[in-house]
Amino acid sequence: MATATASTEYHSQSLGVLPRKKSVRLTLWPLVAATFFMVSGGTYGTEDIVHGAGYGKAILILLLTPILWSLPTAFMIGELSSALPFEGGYYAWVRRAMGNFWGFQEAWLSLVASIFDMAIYPTLFVLYLDRLFPWFAEGHRGVMVGLAVVIVCALLNIAGVRVVSTTSLWLFFALSAPFILIVAIAPFKLGALATAVTKPTTSSVDILGGLLICMWNYMGWDNASTIATEVERPQRTYPRAMLAAVVIVALSYIVPVAAMWMTGLSPSAWETGFWADIAGLLGGPLLRVGLALGGMISGFGMFNALVMSYSRLPLAMAQDGMLPRIFGKLHPRSRAPWVAIAVCAMGWAMCLGLGFERLVTIDILLYGVSLSLEFIALIVLRFREPDLHRPFRVPGGMFGAFAVGIAPMLLLGFSVVRSQTEQVLGISSFAFGMLLIAAGVVAYFLNHALKPMGWAAAAGKSETAA
Repeated sequence: MATATASTEYHSQSLGVLPRKKSVRLTLWPLVAATFFMVSGGTYGTEDIVHGAGYGKAILILLLTPILWSLPTAFMIGELSSALPFEGGYYAWVRRAMGNFWGFQEAWLSLVASIFDMAIYPTLFVLYLDRLFPWFAEGHRGVMVGLAVVIVCALLNIAGVRVVSTTSLWLFFALSAPFILIVAIAPFKLGALATAVTKPTTSSVDILGGLLICMWNYMGWDNASTIATEVERPQRTYPRAMLAAVVIVALSYIVPVAAMWMTGLSPSAWETGFWADIAGLLGGPLLRVGLALGGMISGFGMFNALVMSYSRLPLAMAQDGMLPRIFGKLHPRSRAPWVAIAVCAMGWAMCLGLGFERLVTIDILLYGVSLSLEFIALIVLRFREPDLHRPFRVPGGMFGAFAVGIAPMLLLGFSVVRSQTEQVLGISSFAFGMLLIAAGVVAYFLNHALKPMGWAAAAGKSETAA
């Protein structure tokens, strides 16, 4: 153990990685806030679920999805992150369980999915900005605003995880306040909005599209795992943070939608960005402005938190020799992987012009494959390393480890169905996704051919981190 520790310290220092000071590590509630934004960002983005399914079915979907999708994922992450709290999170788990090839594919799928996922949040920011100032909807102004969001969040992340997590905590309170007012006002407007006149919608989302958007609103629980080395007492903090965040996210979706059901407002009037109009109908122009600002905060906060997560993948891969060493460079003061952040930000900016539903469809398809590898890693590690110290375990023994992934994998089947009808670059989203997945296999063998002996051993790194 001592030898492995000394070896890793030397390896880390060669990449500019110094031991992290305890004072900059995340505690429980900052981690809950960061996870909230990595997964949700508040009630914004749920409008098309109501449009596609209606109130009753939308609430049912919002209630069942965290039970069938979020809780199993949170249980899996709770076990693996408490047993293996390493930089790179899910990439490190899959690599330890199944070797270099599958570890590389996990990182590849996550990074490629992030290109589409990360373009969604500046898009939401601009959609809510347009509700206040339609001028930004003209020409390329919205794309330029989205680009500004990317740049500002990248700079905040280079400033360090403490800045990001503290920002997330305050943004959570700021965006929640208008929805608390909506929930408080709605009982006094019982049936009052049944004949309300609203703008014609452009949404074409059906119930399947609503389900996929709901899954997107509840996905991303594993993103917090990539910063494990920057969390205080990760074995204890991660499981508690995951379960707390699941409850908070579910309530932030269900309660406001249920409150609006009471008003009688037609579900066909709903579309992305409509919460601002709802606030205007309930509380006047001031609350409408508050909701629109909250929507902008949500998009900004989600992007900001996810930059912190995704940028740790190139860092961990550089430390393992899977990427050039330059991706392992850290900022001298904040210890943030500034090169990885800058390069990722350029990739995310390239997809800012794609539409919301198309981005969601591709994102879920790619994310689903990477999530499947994580559930497989959970089972493989139970067989290969039964004596591995697991401060938190998925309940039910080996049966529980198998069963916990069944419902999420069945739900991912819906993304395959929808991806065959969406078009990207003249081909179906499914075919486009398969090409991206195949490119990961090519990238692995090309990487291995160029650096056949350049990768650090997965076991040695894991032992040291523990």
